[in-house]
Amino acid sequence: MADALPYDLTRVHFIGIGGSGMSGLARILAARDCVVTGSDVKDSTPVAVLCSMGAKVAIGHRAENLELAGQEPTTVVTSFAAIPQDNPELVEAKKRGIPVIRRSDLLAALMVGHTQILLAGTHGKTSTTSMTVSAMQRAGLDPSFAIGGQLNRAGTNAHSGTGKAFVAEADESDASLLRYSPDIAVITNAEPDHLDFFKTPEAYFQVFDDFANRVTEGTGYLVVCLEDPHAAAIGQRALERGVNVLGYGSEEAGEKYPEIPLAGALVGEHIDETGMHVAVRLRLPGSAEQHAEYGLQIPGHHMVLNSVAALAASALAGGDVTELAQGLEEFSGVRRRFEFRGAVSFHEGPDVQVFDDYAHHPTEVTAVLKAARQKVEAAGQGGRVIACFQPHLYSRTMAFDAEFAQALSLADAAVVLDIYGAREQPVEGITSRIITDKMPEDMQVIFEPDFSAAAADVVSLVHPGDLVLTIGAGSVTLLAAEILDKLKG
Repeated sequence: MADALPYDLTRVHFIGIGGSGMSGLARILAARDCVVTGSDVKDSTPVAVLCSMGAKVAIGHRAENLELAGQEPTTVVTSFAAIPQDNPELVEAKKRGIPVIRRSDLLAALMVGHTQILLAGTHGKTSTTSMTVSAMQRAGLDPSFAIGGQLNRAGTNAHSGTGKAFVAEADESDASLLRYSPDIAVITNAEPDHLDFFKTPEAYFQVFDDFANRVTEGTGYLVVCLEDPHAAAIGQRALERGVNVLGYGSEEAGEKYPEIPLAGALVGEHIDETGMHVAVRLRLPGSAEQHAEYGLQIPGHHMVLNSVAALAASALAGGDVTELAQGLEEFSGVRRRFEFRGAVSFHEGPDVQVFDDYAHHPTEVTAVLKAARQKVEAAGQGGRVIACFQPHLYSRTMAFDAEFAQALSLADAAVVLDIYGAREQPVEGITSRIITDKMPEDMQVIFEPDFSAAAADVVSLVHPGDLVLTIGAGSVTLLAAEILDKLKG
């Protein structure tokens, strides 16, 4: 276990308390009877929930908000990326000498004293973390958790549990995962991303090596996907440094890395009209071989692998394998991860289904479109896959334009919106045309710079039985409801 961090959490003030990650940790503190205050630019459901738990929240940022509890906070939490340095509350906190920490610092402090299960990787962190929580809840372990997305069934992204375990998503994008000290760490995969922060692929991979070094010495485990060569290589390097390393994936992948014990072997996988069906063999240290079979409501080989990782991590934490498998079967997904948004019936044919996904890297787009293809082929109704994609960040789009084009070509037709810049300023002369110009000439592709016209573009491409996917980390998620409305019309 990690040593206690030097933060006094008696009274904690959050600048930007309504944010997804911030509100979740604020709820955990409130559940632990800490005094919670905060501010945000607007009212919201997370703010209302926190107020119902006794938190005091101001709308608008002002220096006097530090006194919402009647006395100044013992610690202030902020997002250095989202909150400017001239924020009046941040300025006032520094002026008074109140400790100011990041969300990741607070999460590390909240995990002290628990069995820490951290899920990391370039892709699949949120889904794998969520599956782990679902499995452990079904097994009666009631873990505390903090997730980047919102569990569909639980309706929340954070919880203060009664169990020994704390399950959390470990974000590598700004190296904040290095603040944690995992007892069980999972790396789902690794490939260069966030190069605006890391600058080089080598620096990006190094952060995972450093994360592996933080696994509890002697008793902790690093669990890596052996179907991903970079994750397996991280595991090999960690093994050489004396870290306890376990692998998961197909038996064929396990044969490539015989030095890493194959703890979770995927021995069966198929899809039919009822969903995915998975069979796993578990060989955990100190335990007899166990077998698990379960269904998955979310399609795709990547989701199958995520479920094997979740099963292995949860079993290492002491969960009953049969109950854990039931929890995976009951897992209904995470908001914006192949999330079903609705279906529209046509008299002349089968329904059109609309899904929404957060995929914003070429590998993620590839995985979600392959999953969509599996789903329509399993339905056997001749449906096609229609993608509505919004690139996220100019830097990522320029770095991976050819890869995005190749990924989107897995759809039968596509509408590509212009780039969602998020924290980045526009780059002169750069639009999503650098993607669409590289897509197959015989494919139906619409480059649509007008966001308000995109839903109509999608509907113009749709046939009965098709599966429509809105894809991206930006505002494209808003189009799913509009597409459904236009289809109904």
